[in-house]
Amino acid sequence: MNSKISLLVSALLVSSIALSACTNKAENTEVNPEASQKDSGVTNVAFPLKEKVTLKAVAHRPSLAPSDFNNQPLLKSLEAQTNVQIKWDTIVESDFIEKRNILLASRNLPDFFFSGRFSDSELIRYAKDGTIIPLNDLIEKHMPNLKAILDSRPDIKAQITAPDGSIYALPNGEEIGSGQQEIVSNPNFIYINKAWLDKLQLKMPTTMDEYTEVLRAFKKGDPNGNGKADEIPLTYIDNFWTGDIGILFGAFGVPDKTHRPNNPTYIDHLNVVNGKVQFAPQQEGYKKAAAYLHQWFKEDLVDKDAFTHNYETYFARGKTKDETLGSLIWWDKNDVTGPERGEHWVLVPPFKDMVIGWNNGGGFGRDGVTITSANKNKEITAAWLDSFYDPVFAAQSRFGPIGVWFDKDSSGKLIQKEVKNPGETRQSTAISNGIGMLLTEHTNKVDYIEPRATERIKDNTKLYIPQMEKEKFPNLFFNEEELNTIDKLKPDISSYVNKMRAKWLLNGGVEQEWNEHQETLKKMGIEKLLEVHQSAYDRYVKAKK
Repeated sequence: MNSKISLLVSALLVSSIALSACTNKAENTEVNPEASQKDSGVTNVAFPLKEKVTLKAVAHRPSLAPSDFNNQPLLKSLEAQTNVQIKWDTIVESDFIEKRNILLASRNLPDFFFSGRFSDSELIRYAKDGTIIPLNDLIEKHMPNLKAILDSRPDIKAQITAPDGSIYALPNGEEIGSGQQEIVSNPNFIYINKAWLDKLQLKMPTTMDEYTEVLRAFKKGDPNGNGKADEIPLTYIDNFWTGDIGILFGAFGVPDKTHRPNNPTYIDHLNVVNGKVQFAPQQEGYKKAAAYLHQWFKEDLVDKDAFTHNYETYFARGKTKDETLGSLIWWDKNDVTGPERGEHWVLVPPFKDMVIGWNNGGGFGRDGVTITSANKNKEITAAWLDSFYDPVFAAQSRFGPIGVWFDKDSSGKLIQKEVKNPGETRQSTAISNGIGMLLTEHTNKVDYIEPRATERIKDNTKLYIPQMEKEKFPNLFFNEEELNTIDKLKPDISSYVNKMRAKWLLNGGVEQEWNEHQETLKKMGIEKLLEVHQSAYDRYVKAKK
């Protein structure tokens, strides 16, 4: 962090007016678009500030994280080194978008959203009405760490720049692998309880029908030996970015994908086949998958709480006194089972002819921190936020602090500690995944790639990539006209499709309602929505040639 501070130190605040503005900051009130574009008079920012400045921030947080971010040691350290105090309003992730929207409607804005989780269309909309401000000049003048990244990586700068040339939100992400080997290419791994397979003398399933028989055996065979019918053959989190049952739709040729948290603009359930953008809920394979999987729900082979799980309840599912889980879908088995039980859990290889989805989007998120027009200390805010683009600080903010997640070796490089339960630990000790970037070139300073991430890429490469889609919908920044169409059509279509999928899984009826479903999608504008995505995709392909 000392190296970060030295980068920022260039001069003292240049006027008593600026210092007075820092000290006597007014309460945030109505948006003034014209005032938001004016420079506040600070040409350089030197930390620590002579007088303390307090900024208001709204942040999303995982359910396992402490509600008061100022109790996080990393932020305590940053406050001491900058003399910038943050008044945090943290909102649990599951409630964040709803409460953020209420806050936006009230116009009682914070100084910045950490992060705002804004979609591309929301970024454009709130920039046009003056709610948030463009960040290009602030990055250029007051964010040397981030500026160095964008200067050296024009690909990243292109991803986060709107078609009008402005950057409205700071980027975030970790560079781990590329192409189909990128860490997020397949967020859904299927795991099975090998101890239960062995006890019931069952073989690893190689088809959906064999998998069905295994789940039935888990349900009826009392594999945990407690004499109770408490076994849950399969658990997952419905319509979540990882752990969704949509991976099993691929056994019918049409993998079903849910949205990613760092790219909420692209259509849920989207595939690209031979250059053509397709909507999974329009395909026959989707219908067959929904009908087949309904039988599992009918026979009580699937956890009915899948539709209400969050991180906390899902992670607790595998840690009951008597082991009750037979199979699960998730990023890492140990998050759910715990590392001790995880030793007898193994990956289920994809079934013959199963199509593994290549997750849409990818690259770095552009839904990170946004600065609002109510902020009277924009330059100080930008300089403070730039701390998160120093790789040593970024690693701690995105994973956990030194002493918890990292140690330092003799050369000063951050190396990872052996963390007993990395998934839960990261949820509770990381400040945010909505800011900061870790790139391959940073590995000389920070060993940020978790051992489980390295193992995940190896497993994905060996088992899943051979059957993975060859195309995906990339992380495109649509133009304003396209965003208007998406903004108009996507919410209702996504809501409708997700509701119908849940209905068909739980209650059946997909075959009887399929034709009506197709007509409903057409009336809702699915063809226009796909046309917009096809046009943007074609433009992307042409630009690559």
